[in-house]
Parts: sequence; structure tokens; C-alpha cells
Amino acid sequence: MEKKKGSLLSFRPDIKVVDATIRDGGLVNDFRFTEDFIKDLYKSNVEAGIDYMEFGYKASKDIFDENEFGTWKFCDEDSIRNIVGDNDTDMKIAVMADVGRCDYKKDIISRSDSAIDLVRVATYINTIPAAIHMVEHCKNMGYETTINIMAISNAKESELDEALELIGQSPVDGIYLVDSYGSLYMEQIDELADKYLAMADKYDKFVGIHAHNNQQLAFANTIAALTYGVSYLDATVSGMGRGAGNCASEQLLSFLKNPKYDIIPILKFLEKHIVPLKEAGVTWGYNIPYLITGQMNRHPRSAIAATNEKRTDYLNFFLEMNDKD
Repeated sequence: MEKKKGSLLSFRPDIKVVDATIRDGGLVNDFRFTEDFIKDLYKSNVEAGIDYMEFGYKASKDIFDENEFGTWKFCDEDSIRNIVGDNDTDMKIAVMADVGRCDYKKDIISRSDSAIDLVRVATYINTIPAAIHMVEHCKNMGYETTINIMAISNAKESELDEALELIGQSPVDGIYLVDSYGSLYMEQIDELADKYLAMADKYDKFVGIHAHNNQQLAFANTIAALTYGVSYLDATVSGMGRGAGNCASEQLLSFLKNPKYDIIPILKFLEKHIVPLKEAGVTWGYNIPYLITGQMNRHPRSAIAATNEKRTDYLNFFLEMNDKD
């Protein structure tokens, strides 16, 4: 495959920016955003030229208690309509559905009756068949779809190759390269992008990237992937997301050369909403425990607990992580 697509001075018309602030950021505050936050983010994303806005999860109310989470854990149709109306804009609406955590046959209605355009199916490598069943249902309902394979840094290469072939043969529109643990380096991103793009070229699909910032590489890895040929790019305002967070929208929009993207609405949103949110004690972003779990290719749950406990005994944390081997 061609090793580079575009340059630092050009823009690629196939690039799409996906705002995941509510969905990934909601993991930080149990999806308890104010209505003003959501409405202003929607407006800001439209003005900034964002291509897709992910509102949250389509989680099952039989599995998750509605009293323990905010609106965007569930993304009811009425809740989305309350923000977007008929969404008479160029920006499309997305949601995420986790394999095994979504009543998709009940909760994902016909696209003709929905404000949602794209359903992103999140799966682990061992639940790919179930993910493909969900995609088939969503495609039959009229939606655009992606499959996002989580924790690929822990997957065996043979398993990933088999998974990509199965996904290629499915009706899904695109597949996401997901660095769940923030453990991947740019050279690994290049290798994985090559593998994903080979499947995508074979079966006429696109590839996206969702990066985490444990090693302060989310932005760099996103750039590496897009330069290689990946076209759907996830970002969140101020990098808001689980644990160390994600590639920051304001960074990515400043980098992309397409004149349709405008950072000014995002900067205004940052001032109005993100600054007060952080002042209120909502926490995300790079820190030492997240760095350590990223370096060790571990799920960030231990680092999240350490951060919540305001631990600064970093050596002890490091030794504890080593003892788990």
C-alpha cells in the first residue's frame, strides 16, 4: 500500500471528524451533563464544521439503572430530538452500542423515524460475531454503521486478522482502530493502519481511529493514522474522556487544513463550559497513573481508582502494577 496519503500542507476531502465528547466524556461524570452543555456543544460542533456528533450510548435499561446515570447513557429518541429537532444541518448524529449491553432490536428503531444517522458498535475481539449481527440489524434499519474493536493492543495478530476478514465480509461501512489503553506508539499505529486499510480497500470500507492519551500520544497517533490513510478521526473537546482522555478537538481542528473546519466555536465552548466543569472537580487527562497503565498495556481502571483517591505515591502504584503480572 502507499505509505502516505496527503501532506501537512494539503487536506483530504475523505477526512471526517467525529466528536465523541458526550459519549467518552460521559464516562467521567456518569453522563450527567446539563442541557445547556449539550445544546451549546451541538451548536458549536455545527459551527466548527464537525462531521458527526456522538451523543452517547444506547445502553439497556434492563442492565443499567436509569437513576445512576444521566440521559446520554441511554440516548432515547426524544432526548436527542430535544437537542437537535430534525437536525437540519450538515452534521450527522451518532450513538454507540456495546455488544451485550444494548437491547438493539428494541431500542434501535428505523432510521426513517430517528434523528440518528450512524450506529457505532463497540466490541471485543471475542464477540465479533455478535457485533456483526448488530450491524446487520442496524443496516436493515437504514443506518450507517461502524465496528470498533476495543483493546486491540491485547489481541493476538492471528485473531485480529480473522476478525478483520469477518468484518470485511459483513455489511458494515467502516472499522475503527481503537487504542483503548493508550498503550500504542506511532510505529504500531502505522502497522495496524496498514492492516486495517488493506481490509478496507479489499471490501470497500473506511477506517477510523479512536485514541487515548495515557502516554500523551492521542493527537500524534491520530495524525499518524490520518497521514497513513485513515479517514474518520475521533476527538473530544479538551480531550474529555475516560481516564487520560482522547485526542483534543481543538488540537485536531487546528491541524487539519480543510477550510470547512473552524476552531473558534470550540474555543468559545471551552471557555463557557469546560473551564467551569474542571473547576467543579470533574477530572480527566494525562497523569502518572494513566501513564503507567498505558506503558504496561493495562486497562485504566487501576489508574482511575488511584486518581479518584488522589494518590501521589507513584512508585508504590508502579510496583503494584508490576506485582499484577
